[in-house]
Amino acid sequence: QVQLVESGGGSVQAGGSLRLSCAASGITGRLPYMGWFRQAPGKEREGVAGFKDDGSTRYADSVKGRFTISKDNAKNTLYLQMNDLKAEDTAMYYCAADRRAGYARLLAPEAFNYWGRGTQVAVSS
Repeated sequence: QVQLVESGGGSVQAGGSLRLSCAASGITGRLPYMGWFRQAPGKEREGVAGFKDDGSTRYADSVKGRFTISKDNAKNTLYLQMNDLKAEDTAMYYCAADRRAGYARLLAPEAFNYWGRGTQVAVSS
């Protein structure tokens, strides 16, 4: 069974930074596709950033230039560095992983089978 545990959320003022972490464990096979998703109250879950094990990445237009996704394979940990945070970034952030999502669907929640419980990010303006 795959376990994904997010950490690093919190409350910051607009313009501030946070780094989210997602520790993966219990992996019995390779999970080349991982991503960060978020869901604000009353809104659908949306893809924020995706990572493929060959180093390819994808970003939602709303976070390009501000967020950076990376992965430490030795630690089995996915990161999301978030800079210049805005009030509209406020949401619950989730880590997800999958064996077969595909690069084209890195930002598609329905393509991922394994999910963490989320970490809350609140940005005040």
